[in-house]
Amino acid sequence: MWDELTGILPNYLILLCTLISFLVPYVIYKVNQKLHEYGDPPWKHSRYEENKNKKT
Repeated sequence: MWDELTGILPNYLILLCTLISFLVPYVIYKVNQKLHEYGDPPWKHSRYEENKNKKT
């Protein structure tokens, strides 16, 4: 089945789809990291835990 599909699609389209299949999850991962960086409450940050341990 894959032979039929790869025979139909041009090489540049296969490369483009491969690149997109990597970029889309990677971009979503990076955006998710930024959202968590700015949106998580202070007690979820590792800096909060470090400061809390130093005070006690």
